[in-house]
Amino acid sequence: MKIKKVTIKNFRSYKDETSIYLDDLTAFVGHNDSGKSSILEALDIFFNEGKGTVKLDEDDINRQNKENGNCDIVITVSFTELPERIVIDSSNETTLADEYLLDSEDCLQIRKTFKNGRINPADIKISIIANHPSNPECSNLLQKKQADLIMQLEQLHIPRPSKNNADMRAAIWNHYRDDLQIREGEVAITSQESDAKSIWDKLQSYLPSYSLFQADRKNSESDSEIQDPLKVAVKDILKEVGLSEQLSQIASQVQERLDKVAKLTCEKLRDMNPEIANSLHPNINFENLRWFDVFKHISISGDNDIPINKRGSGVRRLVLISFFRAEAERRQNEQNNSGIIYAIEEPETSQHAEHQKKLMDALLKLAQQANTQIIITTHNANIVKELDFKNICLITNNEHGEKEIKNVEPQILPHKSLNEVSYLAFGEISESYHDELYGYLQMKAADEDKKYWHEKDFDTWLQNKGCPQKESWIRIKEGKEQNPEPRTLQTYIRNSIHHPENRLNKKRFNADDLKASIEQMIEIAKTFQN
Repeated sequence: MKIKKVTIKNFRSYKDETSIYLDDLTAFVGHNDSGKSSILEALDIFFNEGKGTVKLDEDDINRQNKENGNCDIVITVSFTELPERIVIDSSNETTLADEYLLDSEDCLQIRKTFKNGRINPADIKISIIANHPSNPECSNLLQKKQADLIMQLEQLHIPRPSKNNADMRAAIWNHYRDDLQIREGEVAITSQESDAKSIWDKLQSYLPSYSLFQADRKNSESDSEIQDPLKVAVKDILKEVGLSEQLSQIASQVQERLDKVAKLTCEKLRDMNPEIANSLHPNINFENLRWFDVFKHISISGDNDIPINKRGSGVRRLVLISFFRAEAERRQNEQNNSGIIYAIEEPETSQHAEHQKKLMDALLKLAQQANTQIIITTHNANIVKELDFKNICLITNNEHGEKEIKNVEPQILPHKSLNEVSYLAFGEISESYHDELYGYLQMKAADEDKKYWHEKDFDTWLQNKGCPQKESWIRIKEGKEQNPEPRTLQTYIRNSIHHPENRLNKKRFNADDLKASIEQMIEIAKTFQN
């Protein structure tokens, strides 16, 4: 499975329901405190429910909503690339479509509501948003226990197809096939008093594992060890189909032998005290066995056995870069089928440009692997320039303070320009972007009249568009110094960039000049937008 969309409501700055679409690799960009990290942390809460990197408390409730009495945090994730067949009742196979658990886009859409911002199991409501039968006679079949399904079959005089709950549900739905009243709505899936909880226990085993690496987390003893990449590897490896089956067999064997020991102990106790023996019974339940805990002390450690998550940020990031490079190679060679989502905050932290590029190379390779998604946040233009437009998601607040999350697309230039992306995302002023804008406007001017290909005529065109000729440029022609000529700031900067050998023009433009020139050209370019 992969995430197609995540929807967040009442979580930190996400006051209203806000949907974010994800690709195989998605990079969130935007100003500080725009809500980039909140998306990654909301997903950690959704998948790991406080057992991952992020905890949840009442301070995470949107303040404005909290003041109005709305204290439930809602996180909804839509999954695509779904398994063809699933097991949600014992060992009986079925499909999500046959169970009416898909939405109108054929996605599995799971919603978790954290009541009052709490993360205790009793405070988490889990439901599936799906096109499901709403006829009261057959709308709650997933919540029914096997005995209730058998009783309904008998009441409807429907022959019992098998002991398979999925087959019994299908028979009942087929009985009402002309009156199912299919509507999109919430299908409750965590009731403690029905089979829905056991269905959820099985269903969540198909979800990808989610691992969040944060940029500047504290290194206290209470830190989640998931920051150590080996912990992530354990989670991923344990989800492999063949290995999970072997572990299940081991658990069954241990359970069987423990059951024998417990029964024999009770028999011996019965010889000595029947009353006490009759009050006892073996309670050996491996349903929720957490194999991950068996390997929780695994770590990459250095001198004096200091674990990696207690080392300096630069060292941690170097290890992390190496881990992702190794993962890219491992997953490609092993064709790993388990789903995993790597979320990394600011991968550029504490690393120079060469390491940043190696990390992005690894992440791009990982994103091409089956069942693998990468989500990052970044403030770094070098990272952004390694990506395609479709991978870049810009987070802003509109004039009403509402979140706007959209994929970055060319805004002014008609071609792909990551210089423009860096300008839009970070306000980065670059000579390269200045060059691109200048060339674009010169092309537009030449469409009006070919004479504007010539510098002097094009500079006059810029002047007519509102750019004053306040600068003075001295040309060198055939090795001879020419008389100074008036030029716009745009042409002066363009010539300074392209003719560094010209030492006659003493003034060197500064960052403020570059910014002013770019902003003026953007305003002119906007007049050519459809």
